Amino acid sequence: MDGVRIIYEDEALLACDKPAGMLVHGDGTGARALTDAVAEHLAARGRPEARPQAVQRLDMGTTGLVLFSLDRATQAELDRQVAGHDMRKTYLAVVRGAFPGGERLIDRPIGRDRHDARRMRACRPGQGKPAETRVRRVASAGGRSLLRVELLTGRRHQIRVHLASMGFPIVGDELYGGARSAEGLLLHAWREEVVHPVTGRLLRLETAWPERLWPVPPPGARVWHAV
Repeated sequence: MDGVRIIYEDEALLACDKPAGMLVHGDGTGARALTDAVAEHLAARGRPEARPQAVQRLDMGTTGLVLFSLDRATQAELDRQVAGHDMRKTYLAVVRGAFPGGERLIDRPIGRDRHDARRMRACRPGQGKPAETRVRRVASAGGRSLLRVELLTGRRHQIRVHLASMGFPIVGDELYGGARSAEGLLLHAWREEVVHPVTGRLLRLETAWPERLWPVPPPGARVWHAV
């Protein structure tokens, strides 16, 4: 599917691995979006009536797992899980420098940057919207650190803003002060846990190891695989 890898598919859900440089939804310019690719895939499989709806969004430069609802009857349950932060989503990010060891909870509100409409900013307590991100260093080598990042809330640019606020912007994230990178933005949506809206079973979804971030998986990085 033109570089878009299917991770999981059934009558109600589809999960795929988004490549870099592709929008999840069309922006009116006619550029082919991930939603278009998924709709074409479904039509080729005899489901032209399906109307895929992305459950979450990723920035254009971010790669990795995107979950789609394929059944309007179950969309409300997925929306409820998103709103209640019941879906556990884990990312991998690469930053320049030696990120501190151990697990860190970044608890800083996030609001819009009044001076640049493209950006968000970490705010003082009482400003912006609450935002929490859990971070653990997985490996360090060559002047870079690989981080495992779990979103506990879902604010726009949350991981990018929180890591930059600690002095560790993501490599390739020039909007937030990250070093320029030939590999692009080194942020990848790696894993997700979601309760299936029909069966009630917990689905554990995982993309293939993203070699563009870190060529070899560090020991202990992989714990479980798709579904």
